[in-house]
Amino acid sequence: MSATVFLLTPPFTQLNTPYPATAYLKGFLNTRNISSFQADLGIEVTLALFSNAGLERLFAHINPNKDYSDNIRRIITLRDDYIQTIDDVILFLQGKNPTLAHLICKRNFLPEASRFAQLDDLHWAFGSMGTQDKAKHLATMYLEDLSDLVKECVDDHFGFSRYAERLGRSASTFDELYTALQQEYTFVDKILADILKERMAMVQPRMVAISVPFPGNLYSAFRCAQWIKQNCPGVKVTMGGGFPNTELRSLSDARVFEFFDFITLDDGEAPIENLVQHIDGKLPVEALKRTFTLINGNVIYINNQACTDYRQGQVGTPDYSDFWLDKYISAIEVVNPMHSLWSDGRWNKLTMAHGCYWGKCTFCDISLDYIKNYEPVSAQLLCDRMEEIIAQTGQNGFHFVDEAAPPALMRELALEILRRKLVVSWWTNVRFEKSFTRDLCLLLKASGCIAVSGGLEVASDRLLQLIQKGITVAQVARVNRNFTEAGIMVHAYLMYGFPTQTAQETIDSLEMVRQMFAAGILQSAFWHQFAMTAHSPVGLHPETFSVEKETGIPGSFANNDIVHRDPTGADHEAFSYGLKKSLLNYMHGACFDMPLHKWFDFKTPKTSIAPDYVMNALKEDEFATYKPTAKIVWLGKIPTLEIVTKSKKGAQWEIASLTFQSRQDSLEIKVDKAQGEWLAGILKKISLGDGKIATMQEIKADYDAAGLEDFELFWDNKPINGLYRYGLLRL
Repeated sequence: MSATVFLLTPPFTQLNTPYPATAYLKGFLNTRNISSFQADLGIEVTLALFSNAGLERLFAHINPNKDYSDNIRRIITLRDDYIQTIDDVILFLQGKNPTLAHLICKRNFLPEASRFAQLDDLHWAFGSMGTQDKAKHLATMYLEDLSDLVKECVDDHFGFSRYAERLGRSASTFDELYTALQQEYTFVDKILADILKERMAMVQPRMVAISVPFPGNLYSAFRCAQWIKQNCPGVKVTMGGGFPNTELRSLSDARVFEFFDFITLDDGEAPIENLVQHIDGKLPVEALKRTFTLINGNVIYINNQACTDYRQGQVGTPDYSDFWLDKYISAIEVVNPMHSLWSDGRWNKLTMAHGCYWGKCTFCDISLDYIKNYEPVSAQLLCDRMEEIIAQTGQNGFHFVDEAAPPALMRELALEILRRKLVVSWWTNVRFEKSFTRDLCLLLKASGCIAVSGGLEVASDRLLQLIQKGITVAQVARVNRNFTEAGIMVHAYLMYGFPTQTAQETIDSLEMVRQMFAAGILQSAFWHQFAMTAHSPVGLHPETFSVEKETGIPGSFANNDIVHRDPTGADHEAFSYGLKKSLLNYMHGACFDMPLHKWFDFKTPKTSIAPDYVMNALKEDEFATYKPTAKIVWLGKIPTLEIVTKSKKGAQWEIASLTFQSRQDSLEIKVDKAQGEWLAGILKKISLGDGKIATMQEIKADYDAAGLEDFELFWDNKPINGLYRYGLLRL
């Protein structure tokens, strides 16, 4: 076969699912009739290395006479056990050998080295998890032991999801990476080169487009480009993706173009189409879009303003063909419910909206196109794409990779999923805003939403205002309750070390988090330390936030992370261990009564947050005023209606008995006959199966037209206002 463009993701991103960038581009190229082939070299290298033959080759390569750590000596001694078990473990993690879980959980099948020392109390960590998940975690530790062997003995760059990340992170000059690329191939480099050679011979592309989403892909991306330049000199090589989009915007080092012919920024569709036409001789170099190249020895940035970007409705459906979809590995590395979703199971990636509808957070790169250019996709088109991807991949799980999914679009998507009777599981990132009412969360759950993640960040109202997050802690608590009660898992991103954050505010943030876990409205979270980036408001205007830049003049290579000093804030680094240790316990329902200062080995202030702050916030019933235009939808079954004659003291009258059935239980309500008949009729009219959704004012008008009285008294009281449990929702 041959293809115009070979789209590849270099090692390593994720083991459980392909990174979606090339699938997005392949879907777009299909719409332009440009042939392409894609490969995730991360999973291909992993499977070549972690196989019976791969481990034979690895152990044979290791010099047994070198001075290794005791841990590595143990692994080398157990060499035969690793070689014997590796193929079965990989099959199990690919979902092809599930019964092996029982053997793994017995703890006498897998050889165990230092990673297993972390499992002091497996029951505490996995008490609520089943045999399969326990076995996946044990098998993951087994692979991590082998990764330690690779790292110490043959390739100190190695890491499953971050290969040579240190060389790419905040590399303001190209010197260190360039020097590394002049060295002999490492053991893993040789495996990568062998696979790339096979792929290039098979695809025979005119252009190779390498996606570099993270610093951990950068070194291997350059190794791929280097091999292509040395062995296929007529093939053009381009780089795009998240790393160049954020880090290489001021690139000026000409040595980079010894490896790459072009580097593109931001949305890749128009730039890559123009590159194909340029390589075919149909466009001059001046017509390129958001592209760096080398002209007369100088790095030149070309951006043809006459060339406009494609709308989201024009870019096509992501195409997952060519990937080894049945060979990805489900791993459970850390005991964190949301992190398990990221690494366990294969998820189809889609985007509801390009950019962020909020676009104000001061720590975020809101000046860059991928965030500031907001453009949603219609719910109908999203569902069309979901159906196409399900048909192609056979997988009905979706991770919407939005910066923050818009609540209104989530509502419309959920309704469309239910109309089409699609059976899907999906999760996404959100802002914890008040739009997520009880009823909206119930709708999202009904459509297959299983989890959301969002930024609680500093859990301090002063700092949330400084960040311009647009939320309060009390509001987050109520929204999290709505998600939790609907059965949707909630994960919170937590931040410490924002400029001017005091020790008092850090402790108070921890107390807020403790109370949310204790209240059962938060199931998963992760603390990360604030990092200043060049394209965020804090990085662009540090004086506004009372922080000082220490990074000087931008370098000639990567420029994003900024070293900074916070003269008014706390010693943020000191809090790191205590915050993370307390969180691990809270996630497992432990140590809620332990005083906060016990988590730290230095003196900390007492919290100023009332111990019942979150519970009081949850008790505050926000005054629910529903607009006349609020949508009313019935998701449940049409109730059975029976007219019952009642009599008392010689008087007789008729009432309506309506029986509502759900998958779990049933409910019988009795109301006035006329009201009951009207209710049965209106529920049929607004049933989602008929594709009709009424507004509140239309419902009231229908009630009044039936000659009935006191609509509010009937609609807003028992038993009608309890029908949300059976599918009567106000949106």
